[in-house]
Formats: sequence, C-alpha cells, structure tokens
Amino acid sequence: MNDQSPVISAEQLETSLGSADLRIVDCRFELTQADAGRNSYLRGHIPGAVYADLDKDLAAPVTAMSGRHPLPDAAALALTFGQMGISRNTGVVVCDDCSGAVAARAWWLLRWLGHERVAVLEGGFARWKSLQLPIEKGEVVPVAREFLAEPRAQLVIETAEIMATPAESLRLVDARDAARFRGEAEPIDRVAGHIPGSVNLPFSASLNADGSWKDERALRDQWDDVLGDDSSRPFAVMCGSGVTACHLVISALLAGLPEPRLYVGSWSEWIGDPARTVATGAA
Repeated sequence: MNDQSPVISAEQLETSLGSADLRIVDCRFELTQADAGRNSYLRGHIPGAVYADLDKDLAAPVTAMSGRHPLPDAAALALTFGQMGISRNTGVVVCDDCSGAVAARAWWLLRWLGHERVAVLEGGFARWKSLQLPIEKGEVVPVAREFLAEPRAQLVIETAEIMATPAESLRLVDARDAARFRGEAEPIDRVAGHIPGSVNLPFSASLNADGSWKDERALRDQWDDVLGDDSSRPFAVMCGSGVTACHLVISALLAGLPEPRLYVGSWSEWIGDPARTVATGAA
C-alpha cells in the first residue's frame, strides 16, 4: 500500500490481500442501530478484515461533560488496536459504508497514536462489492500484537483553548450539514446551532457523486472558500462528536493544506455548558 496517501483504491487493496503486514479494519456503524454495523460485517466483509465498533472501540465512555464520542485513553486504545492484530509496523486500511465518515475516525485515531501506515478505502465496502471483489463471512480473530502508542497532542484542540483563542487567530471549520450548522434542524443533539465564528464545510462536499474523492484542485478551491484569503491562519475541524470532522482532516491533506487540529468534543461537548455561546444562521 502507498504509505503517503490517506486514501487507497479497492484495486490497490486487492493486490495486497493476504499480506502478513496488512490489517483491514471494518468500521461500519449506524447511530440509530448499535448492532447493525457488526451484523453487516458478519454477513460479509473484505477477507481478513476485523471489526471496530465506533462506540466501544473508537471512543471512550460518555461523561456528563464530554461529547458523544470522547477521545479514548491512549493506553486503552493501543491495547484495542493491538488486539486487532495491529502493530506500529502494520499497514492498515479502514473502511465503512458511509463515504468514509466513520472510517476516517479510525484513521485519525491511529495517526494520533503515532501510526502512519493507514489509509481509508475510497468508496468503502460498497465499491468493493460493486467490483465483485472477494468477500468472506463470519468473524476474523487475529493474533494480537503489541501496539506502542506515542500520542501526538498537537493534533488535538480542546474546548478551553477554543474559548480562549480569538476568532481572527483560529478558523474553526464545522463538518456538519448546512441545516444543522445554521440551527434549522438538529436530529441528534439537544441544542441547535454552531460555535460563534466557526464556518461550515459539510464533509460530503469533498466527495464526488459516486463516493470518490474530488481532485486536489477542487478540494483546494472549496477550502479556500471557507478559509478565506489568509491561508496561513491556523485552522481546526469539528462536527457533532468528533467523527466526521476526521473526514475533513483527510480532505485538507488531499488539498495540499497543513493538517488541521481536531476538536474531538465538538458540538456535543460545546453545548454541555449552557454558559457557552451558541450562534444560528449562516454565519
């Protein structure tokens, strides 16, 4: 696999199937049906793939002050990845069936722990099936490996820092759809709206109609639209709970931009304190 790109095609992955230093992680998940993703995995998955549950494996337990998908403890997450058969030398491909929205979270978490050889499967499991590539059923139980974690704190931004940083010094980009950002609809969280000063770039805007990623020029154009003229200003990404925001991290890298920091708590953590200001509308 290409160690440099954050995405990989189904055709590229097929050539590496069966490799001893490759681990495929299936991240299919549905917010409204907790077991649906795992059940889909058991009915059919890419050969050799293990399953990662968004709630149980890729997030810490929710607390009164956290968002819906808190950042896991680094040591606990390293153990989880190790039990999936992943070491720091293992090439990893993550996939889902929702345009990479959940797989990107696994991608980001691995990189947060210092792992570089990881990519998201472009088009996900749906494209893999459409190409009639091999599929197997049941659960894969890998041989556990030791995963040595080296957390990179510089990839994360916390609520306190966002509150203390003037908007002109940090551009905060929200990956939620436009209606949720504007506060016109909120199907998940108890408060609608957005963080004052943040801007909206729905994660789906980075994809073509067939689920493939837009080219570098198109991605850069849309990022230029939200970041404005001062491309040197630091920027961070967020969403509802720190999941689809990871998709924007990939989008920024594919656009040739510096890697943005991730606000893991995101909107669901921000609204945990009623004293924090909420904005509605397009800006």
